[in-house]
Amino acid sequence: MQLVRRQFLQMAAMTAAATALPRATFAQTYPTRPVRIIVGFPAGTSSDITARLIAQWLSERLNQQFLVENRTGAGTNIAADAVVHATADGYTLLWVTQTNAINATVYSNLNFNFTRDIAPVGAIIRVPAVVMVHPSVPAQTIPEFITYAKANPGKINMSTPGIGSINHVAGELFKMMAGVDLVPVHYRSSQFPDLLSGQVQVTFNPLPSSLEFIKSGKLRALAVTSVTRQAVLPDTPTVADVLPGYEATAWFGIGAPKATPADVVDKLNREINAALTDEKFKARLHDLGGVEFPGSPANFAKFIAAETEKWAKVVKFAGIKPE
Repeated sequence: MQLVRRQFLQMAAMTAAATALPRATFAQTYPTRPVRIIVGFPAGTSSDITARLIAQWLSERLNQQFLVENRTGAGTNIAADAVVHATADGYTLLWVTQTNAINATVYSNLNFNFTRDIAPVGAIIRVPAVVMVHPSVPAQTIPEFITYAKANPGKINMSTPGIGSINHVAGELFKMMAGVDLVPVHYRSSQFPDLLSGQVQVTFNPLPSSLEFIKSGKLRALAVTSVTRQAVLPDTPTVADVLPGYEATAWFGIGAPKATPADVVDKLNREINAALTDEKFKARLHDLGGVEFPGSPANFAKFIAAETEKWAKVVKFAGIKPE
């Protein structure tokens, strides 16, 4: 994994160094036609909503259409594969998420290497999850839940929207650090009907789609998975308060085929970071339950490498395999 990390960072450095004059001229006029952002999630998801926000921003700033194209399937690998094999000219971009970092270990037979074949452009948002339980669970806090889980090994079901999802790996990281046995139950459709009925008892679900259930009292929030408390749930502690070092957040950004001209990548990065300093744009991100995540392409590359390494340990510990 250290080798993968070094290769990824070396690739990012080489991309940043490639600033030949013809490419600089190309970047001055870019974009001259519509740009596609390929999203591996369905319409209406947090990923899709955020991608459309930045697409609108880029369209207005660069006077050219940035269009979101949803290509679902194979755990977002279909979308990634399409961008990896697209022309490296900045006109086909990938909506990059933690799922790509997780898939690098979950799937051993992909015909691309995400950390080698995608050049990071810029991060946009980080979104924490919430540990939520059905009201029938007799635990009001994380310590009480750990005690309850240890007293009932293999009897508590943990819902996820799929193998390798942030819900899944956040739960597996919790199991690993807390020493408890929760049974993952993966759903192709919504997990919430069974969660609300008590057929499954716990989920580690992203904050945006959790708030309505918490505020209505249908589910109980025990903790957030970020390292700090969240403004929308100020009285909810963090998992890290009990399990130091625990963190599991969803994150979204943009990537491009590896040979995309560095100055095109830099131009896109500047516009993304401009959005993240705009008060109205930031407010929209906060409404989604996330926080802005600015930085350079090199910083995003380091973050992706670290996330890939982190989740690889969890995937291997839990023995996570694709369906």
